[in-house]
Amino acid sequence: MSQDVAQKFIVFCDDLSFDSGEPGYKALKTVLDGGLAAQASNLLVYATSNRRHLMPESMKDNLGTQYDSNGEIHPAEAVEEKIALSERFGLWVSFHSFSQNDYLDIVAHWLEVYGFGTDEAFEQARQPALQWALERGSRSGRIALAFAKDWAASKQAQ
Repeated sequence: MSQDVAQKFIVFCDDLSFDSGEPGYKALKTVLDGGLAAQASNLLVYATSNRRHLMPESMKDNLGTQYDSNGEIHPAEAVEEKIALSERFGLWVSFHSFSQNDYLDIVAHWLEVYGFGTDEAFEQARQPALQWALERGSRSGRIALAFAKDWAASKQAQ
C-alpha cells in the first residue's frame, strides 16, 4: 500500500493454512514483517486459523538431526520455518470447553431461536444434547449450535 493513499485497508484471512511445500507462506511472512520497503501505516492484516502450525508437519520433520531424505542439513530450521508465520500474529485465542450448565444454556438459546423455546422442549432435548457433546468430545458454542440445528430439524420433520 502506498503511504500516499488516504484510505485504510483491512485484509482478513479466515481459516489460514498452507499445503506442505507451498511457497505462499514465505511471501506472506515478508508482507507481515516488511522487507526493503517500510510497512504501510494504512494496512492491517487479520488472520484466523484452527491450527498453530499453518502448514502440515510430519514426524519425519523432527527425527533426523543430520539430514533428511531431501538432503536438508538442518531439518530443525525447516520445522521452525513452518511455524514462523503463525508467530507473527500477536493474538492467540484458546477456546476451552464450557461447563455443562453453560453448554445447556447455549443449547436452550438456540432451541428458542429455532422455535423450540418451551421448558418442555428443552427437557426433551437436554439428555440428547449432553450425549451429542459427549460423542463429539467437547462442549462448545459450535457443538451446541450443531445439536440445536439437528434436533430442531428432526422435530420439524416429525
